[in-house]
Amino acid sequence: MVSGKVVVKNPTGLHLRPAGILCKTAIEFHSRINIKFKDTTANAKSVLGVLGACIKTGDEIELVCEGEDENEALTALIKAIESGLGE
Repeated sequence: MVSGKVVVKNPTGLHLRPAGILCKTAIEFHSRINIKFKDTTANAKSVLGVLGACIKTGDEIELVCEGEDENEALTALIKAIESGLGE
C-alpha cells in the first residue's frame, strides 16, 4: 500500500468533469484506489463517490493505492490532479 497527499487546484473543486477525468485515470489501474478527505473515504473509480466527498479547491486529499500497480497509479493520479484535471 502506498499513499500520497495532494492539494486540489481546480478553481471549482472536483465537480463532474474533473471527477470524471480522475475516475477515468483511476480505472486504468488494477489497484484499489481510495481518496481520503476529512472523515470520508471515496472509491476513486466511482464518479458518484468522488462527487459525494465534496472536495473543493484548496482542499488537501490523500490518495491510497493498494495492488500490483500501486506506485504507477499513485504517480499518475497525483500528476493528473496537479495538472488541473483538464481545467
